[in-house]
Amino acid sequence: MNDDEDFALFVKKIKEFTTIDLNQYKEAQMRRRLTTLRTKKGFSTFVAFYEAISKDKNLLYEFLDRMTINVSEFWRNANRWEILEKKFIPEMLQQNRKIKCWSAACSTGEEPYTLAMIIAETRGGLQDIQVSATDIDDGALEKARAGIYLDRSIRDVPANYLKKYFKQNGIMYNITSDLKAAVKFQKQNLLLDKFEINHDLIVCRNVMIYFTEEAKHLLYQKFAHALRPGGILFVGSTEQIFTPGQYNLEPVDTFFYRKK
Repeated sequence: MNDDEDFALFVKKIKEFTTIDLNQYKEAQMRRRLTTLRTKKGFSTFVAFYEAISKDKNLLYEFLDRMTINVSEFWRNANRWEILEKKFIPEMLQQNRKIKCWSAACSTGEEPYTLAMIIAETRGGLQDIQVSATDIDDGALEKARAGIYLDRSIRDVPANYLKKYFKQNGIMYNITSDLKAAVKFQKQNLLLDKFEINHDLIVCRNVMIYFTEEAKHLLYQKFAHALRPGGILFVGSTEQIFTPGQYNLEPVDTFFYRKK
Protein backbone atom coordinates (compact mmCIF):
# COMPACT_ATOMS: atom_id res chain seq x y z
CA MET A 1 0.00 0.00 0.00
CA ASN A 2 1.43 3.37 -1.02
CA ASP A 3 1.17 6.58 1.03
CA ASP A 4 -1.93 7.89 -0.79
CA GLU A 5 -3.80 4.61 -0.34
CA ASP A 6 -2.76 4.49 3.32
CA PHE A 7 -4.13 7.97 3.93
CA ALA A 8 -7.34 7.36 1.95
CA LEU A 9 -8.07 4.27 4.05
CA PHE A 10 -7.44 6.29 7.22
CA VAL A 11 -9.95 8.93 6.09
CA LYS A 12 -12.53 6.22 5.33
CA LYS A 13 -12.09 4.51 8.69
CA ILE A 14 -12.21 7.79 10.65
CA LYS A 15 -15.52 8.67 8.98
CA GLU A 16 -16.97 5.27 9.86
CA PHE A 17 -15.74 5.56 13.45
CA THR A 18 -16.57 9.19 14.27
CA THR A 19 -18.89 10.39 11.42
CA ILE A 20 -16.29 13.15 10.77
CA ASP A 21 -15.49 13.50 7.07
CA LEU A 22 -11.86 14.57 6.68
CA ASN A 23 -12.47 15.08 2.97
CA GLN A 24 -14.19 18.34 3.93
CA TYR A 25 -10.87 19.77 5.10
CA LYS A 26 -8.12 21.18 2.90
CA GLU A 27 -6.16 18.01 2.24
CA ALA A 28 -2.60 19.36 2.07
CA GLN A 29 -2.87 21.28 5.34
CA MET A 30 -4.81 18.55 7.13
CA ARG A 31 -2.55 15.76 5.96
CA ARG A 32 0.57 17.69 7.01
CA ARG A 33 -0.77 18.28 10.52
CA LEU A 34 -1.85 14.67 10.93
CA THR A 35 1.46 13.36 9.62
CA THR A 36 3.25 15.45 12.25
CA LEU A 37 1.02 14.04 14.99
CA ARG A 38 1.29 10.47 13.70
CA THR A 39 5.09 10.66 13.57
CA LYS A 40 5.23 12.24 17.02
CA LYS A 41 3.23 9.31 18.38
CA GLY A 42 5.55 6.77 16.75
CA PHE A 43 3.35 5.30 14.01
CA SER A 44 4.85 4.59 10.59
CA THR A 45 1.52 4.40 8.72
CA PHE A 46 -1.90 6.04 8.99
CA VAL A 47 -3.59 2.66 9.19
CA ALA A 48 -1.55 1.81 12.28
CA PHE A 49 -2.34 5.26 13.66
CA TYR A 50 -6.07 4.64 13.15
CA GLU A 51 -5.94 1.27 14.91
CA ALA A 52 -4.43 3.01 17.94
CA ILE A 53 -6.95 5.86 17.81
CA SER A 54 -9.85 3.41 17.76
CA LYS A 55 -8.65 1.84 21.01
CA ASP A 56 -7.30 4.85 22.93
CA LYS A 57 -9.72 7.69 23.79
CA ASN A 58 -6.95 10.06 24.83
CA LEU A 59 -5.28 9.61 21.47
CA LEU A 60 -8.64 10.12 19.74
CA TYR A 61 -9.17 13.37 21.62
CA GLU A 62 -5.67 14.57 20.73
CA PHE A 63 -6.36 13.76 17.09
CA LEU A 64 -9.65 15.69 17.19
CA ASP A 65 -8.05 18.65 18.92
CA ARG A 66 -5.39 18.69 16.20
CA MET A 67 -8.24 18.91 13.70
CA THR A 68 -9.28 22.14 15.48
CA ILE A 69 -12.62 20.69 16.51
CA ASN A 70 -13.93 22.93 19.29
CA VAL A 71 -14.33 21.18 22.61
CA SER A 72 -16.93 22.27 25.11
CA GLU A 73 -19.35 20.52 27.44
CA PHE A 74 -23.02 20.37 28.27
CA TRP A 75 -23.94 21.47 31.81
CA ARG A 76 -20.55 23.10 32.34
CA ASN A 77 -20.39 24.01 36.06
CA ALA A 78 -23.48 21.90 36.65
CA ASN A 79 -24.39 23.48 40.00
CA ARG A 80 -24.94 26.84 38.28
CA TRP A 81 -27.25 25.25 35.70
CA GLU A 82 -29.15 23.66 38.56
CA ILE A 83 -29.78 27.13 40.03
CA LEU A 84 -31.08 28.26 36.66
CA GLU A 85 -33.30 25.18 36.38
CA LYS A 86 -34.71 25.23 39.91
CA LYS A 87 -34.95 28.96 40.54
CA PHE A 88 -34.88 31.34 37.60
CA ILE A 89 -36.54 29.42 34.75
CA PRO A 90 -39.61 28.61 36.90
CA GLU A 91 -39.85 32.29 37.89
CA MET A 92 -39.78 33.33 34.23
CA LEU A 93 -42.35 30.73 33.19
CA GLN A 94 -44.75 31.90 35.89
CA GLN A 95 -44.75 35.33 34.24
CA ASN A 96 -44.78 34.22 30.62
CA ARG A 97 -45.26 30.80 29.04
CA LYS A 98 -42.95 31.73 26.17
CA ILE A 99 -39.68 33.25 27.39
CA LYS A 100 -37.07 34.99 25.24
CA CYS A 101 -33.59 33.53 25.74
CA TRP A 102 -30.24 34.18 24.09
CA SER A 103 -26.95 32.28 24.30
CA ALA A 104 -24.24 34.78 23.32
CA ALA A 105 -20.90 33.46 22.02
CA CYS A 106 -22.40 29.97 21.94
CA SER A 107 -19.38 28.22 20.35
CA THR A 108 -20.34 24.71 19.20
CA GLY A 109 -23.82 24.75 20.73
CA GLU A 110 -23.58 22.89 24.02
CA GLU A 111 -24.77 25.90 26.01
CA PRO A 112 -27.96 26.80 24.06
CA TYR A 113 -28.93 23.14 23.74
CA THR A 114 -28.52 22.77 27.51
CA LEU A 115 -30.71 25.82 28.00
CA ALA A 116 -33.40 24.54 25.62
CA MET A 117 -33.50 21.17 27.39
CA ILE A 118 -33.89 22.80 30.79
CA ILE A 119 -36.75 25.02 29.61
CA ALA A 120 -38.46 22.07 27.94
CA GLU A 121 -38.30 19.91 31.04
CA THR A 122 -39.49 22.74 33.26
CA ARG A 123 -42.48 23.72 31.15
CA GLY A 124 -43.34 20.27 29.80
CA GLY A 125 -42.22 20.11 26.19
CA LEU A 126 -40.31 21.75 23.37
CA GLN A 127 -43.35 23.31 21.71
CA ASP A 128 -42.94 27.04 21.04
CA ILE A 129 -39.45 27.13 22.57
CA GLN A 130 -37.00 29.27 20.61
CA VAL A 131 -33.53 29.85 22.01
CA SER A 132 -31.36 32.28 20.04
CA ALA A 133 -27.67 31.42 19.83
CA THR A 134 -24.91 33.48 18.25
CA ASP A 135 -21.19 33.26 17.63
CA ILE A 136 -18.61 34.94 15.42
CA ASP A 137 -17.03 31.63 14.29
CA ASP A 138 -18.67 30.10 11.19
CA GLY A 139 -16.99 26.75 11.82
CA ALA A 140 -18.30 26.57 15.37
CA LEU A 141 -21.81 27.46 14.18
CA GLU A 142 -21.70 24.69 11.56
CA LYS A 143 -20.83 22.16 14.25
CA ALA A 144 -23.56 23.55 16.50
CA ARG A 145 -26.19 23.19 13.77
CA ALA A 146 -25.00 19.63 13.06
CA GLY A 147 -25.52 18.73 16.72
CA ILE A 148 -23.01 15.86 16.82
CA TYR A 149 -20.89 15.57 19.96
CA LEU A 150 -18.19 13.39 21.44
CA ASP A 151 -18.99 11.32 24.50
CA ARG A 152 -16.75 13.52 26.65
CA SER A 153 -18.97 16.54 25.90
CA ILE A 154 -22.04 14.85 27.39
CA ARG A 155 -20.49 13.40 30.54
CA ASP A 156 -22.35 15.84 32.84
CA VAL A 157 -25.72 15.53 31.11
CA PRO A 158 -28.29 14.08 33.57
CA ALA A 159 -29.36 10.56 32.58
CA ASN A 160 -32.98 11.49 31.88
CA TYR A 161 -31.92 14.31 29.55
CA LEU A 162 -29.39 12.09 27.79
CA LYS A 163 -32.02 9.44 27.10
CA LYS A 164 -34.61 11.92 25.85
CA TYR A 165 -32.61 14.39 23.77
CA PHE A 166 -29.65 12.42 22.38
CA LYS A 167 -29.18 9.44 20.09
CA GLN A 168 -25.94 7.52 20.51
CA ASN A 169 -23.95 6.64 17.40
CA GLY A 170 -20.79 4.85 18.50
CA ILE A 171 -18.67 7.33 20.46
CA MET A 172 -20.73 10.22 19.10
CA TYR A 173 -24.05 11.57 20.36
CA ASN A 174 -26.55 13.26 18.04
CA ILE A 175 -29.00 15.92 19.20
CA THR A 176 -32.60 14.96 18.41
CA SER A 177 -34.30 16.82 15.58
CA ASP A 178 -36.93 18.43 17.82
CA LEU A 179 -34.25 19.86 20.10
CA LYS A 180 -32.32 21.16 17.08
CA ALA A 181 -35.47 22.95 15.93
CA ALA A 182 -35.70 24.78 19.27
CA VAL A 183 -32.35 26.58 18.82
CA LYS A 184 -31.71 29.18 16.13
CA PHE A 185 -28.03 29.80 15.36
CA GLN A 186 -26.77 33.01 13.76
CA LYS A 187 -23.43 34.71 13.20
CA GLN A 188 -22.79 37.78 15.33
CA ASN A 189 -19.98 40.08 16.40
CA LEU A 190 -20.77 41.01 20.01
CA LEU A 191 -18.69 44.17 19.95
CA LEU A 192 -19.98 45.57 16.65
CA ASP A 193 -23.52 44.28 16.12
CA LYS A 194 -26.73 45.55 17.68
CA PHE A 195 -28.55 43.28 20.14
CA GLU A 196 -32.21 42.41 20.15
CA ILE A 197 -34.01 43.72 23.25
CA ASN A 198 -36.50 42.48 25.86
CA HIS A 199 -34.73 39.22 26.66
CA ASP A 200 -35.83 37.31 29.75
CA LEU A 201 -32.45 35.57 29.92
CA ILE A 202 -29.04 36.16 28.39
CA VAL A 203 -26.33 33.54 28.89
CA CYS A 204 -22.76 34.66 28.14
CA ARG A 205 -20.18 32.49 29.86
CA ASN A 206 -16.41 32.08 29.67
CA VAL A 207 -16.06 34.65 26.90
CA MET A 208 -15.62 38.01 28.64
CA ILE A 209 -12.21 36.92 29.96
CA TYR A 210 -10.81 37.36 26.45
CA PHE A 211 -11.83 41.03 26.20
CA THR A 212 -10.17 44.20 27.46
CA GLU A 213 -11.74 46.10 30.36
CA GLU A 214 -13.07 48.70 27.92
CA ALA A 215 -14.71 46.01 25.79
CA LYS A 216 -16.20 44.35 28.87
CA HIS A 217 -17.70 47.65 29.96
CA LEU A 218 -19.28 48.13 26.53
CA LEU A 219 -20.66 44.60 26.47
CA TYR A 220 -22.18 44.77 29.95
CA GLN A 221 -23.92 47.98 28.89
CA LYS A 222 -25.23 46.29 25.75
CA PHE A 223 -26.35 43.16 27.61
CA ALA A 224 -28.17 45.24 30.23
CA HIS A 225 -29.94 47.21 27.51
CA ALA A 226 -30.93 43.95 25.80
CA LEU A 227 -32.64 42.61 28.95
CA ARG A 228 -36.19 43.44 29.91
CA PRO A 229 -36.67 44.84 33.44
CA GLY A 230 -36.31 41.82 35.72
CA GLY A 231 -34.38 39.86 33.11
CA ILE A 232 -31.37 37.73 34.07
CA LEU A 233 -27.76 37.81 32.84
CA PHE A 234 -25.92 34.51 33.51
CA VAL A 235 -22.11 34.81 33.30
CA GLY A 236 -19.15 32.44 33.63
CA SER A 237 -17.39 31.25 36.76
CA THR A 238 -14.43 33.62 36.22
CA GLU A 239 -16.49 36.63 35.16
CA GLN A 240 -17.99 38.17 38.28
CA ILE A 241 -19.23 41.74 37.72
CA PHE A 242 -17.73 43.78 40.56
CA THR A 243 -19.81 46.93 40.09
CA PRO A 244 -23.09 45.71 38.57
CA GLY A 245 -25.00 48.80 39.69
CA GLN A 246 -23.39 50.94 36.99
CA TYR A 247 -25.16 48.74 34.43
CA ASN A 248 -28.48 48.82 36.30
CA LEU A 249 -27.90 45.20 37.34
CA GLU A 250 -28.01 43.60 40.78
CA PRO A 251 -26.60 40.24 41.91
CA VAL A 252 -29.30 37.66 42.69
CA ASP A 253 -27.12 34.54 42.98
CA THR A 254 -23.52 33.60 42.22
CA PHE A 255 -22.90 34.60 38.57
CA PHE A 256 -26.53 35.67 38.07
CA TYR A 257 -27.53 39.33 37.71
CA ARG A 258 -31.00 40.83 37.40
CA LYS A 259 -31.83 44.01 35.54
CA LYS A 260 -33.49 46.48 37.90
